[in-house]
Amino acid sequence: MYSLLIFDWDGTLIDSEAKIISSMQAAAQDVAWPQALSAEAVRSIIGLGLPEAIRTLCPGIEDTQAQALRERYGVHFLELNTQPMPMFAQVAEGLPALKAAGYQLAVATGKSRRGLNRGLQETQTQDLFTCTRCADETRSKPHPQMLHEILDELQVPVQQALMIGDTEFDLAMAQSIQMPRLGVTYGAHPQERLQACEPVALLDTFAEVLQWLLQHKN
Repeated sequence: MYSLLIFDWDGTLIDSEAKIISSMQAAAQDVAWPQALSAEAVRSIIGLGLPEAIRTLCPGIEDTQAQALRERYGVHFLELNTQPMPMFAQVAEGLPALKAAGYQLAVATGKSRRGLNRGLQETQTQDLFTCTRCADETRSKPHPQMLHEILDELQVPVQQALMIGDTEFDLAMAQSIQMPRLGVTYGAHPQERLQACEPVALLDTFAEVLQWLLQHKN
């Protein structure tokens, strides 16, 4: 059925939620944003590009303060915050197995290019992915531009691609161009938000994702 798998990064392959939340909360304190950012609020915007996430979290924020908040978040996430960001169970073994089965693998992420490149290097997965797109080099999710760019670069028809993600933004992005989509329930967004985007499946672990994908290879 599918020849191309397009993965979200944070919350789908990498267990980074705690680090994202604490880094954003610390950055907001650094720039004296007057309202405390709850973990639930930050969790709800995981998956968006950073500018879009900040505008959603901090309504009415001025451009200069938003820029300062973006910069401080980057400092905390990439330099100061030492929380580990492990792969979810079975991801390290599963990605090579999917590639060996004949799938092309890609990443579509709300991360910056700098952040994704660091993540690929830390996990030693850069050679597994044929194509990657980040929010700072195209449009942020849920706009589908990054999916269009991946499909165009790899010359894959939309119905032969599958978007896999843990947030409504991942699945809505795919839904808007009639791309099949698969939701994982172990990430940032609750099951009901994912279900609204009519995924082909909702799975609870990456081991289940791996099994499902190996059964649905072209």
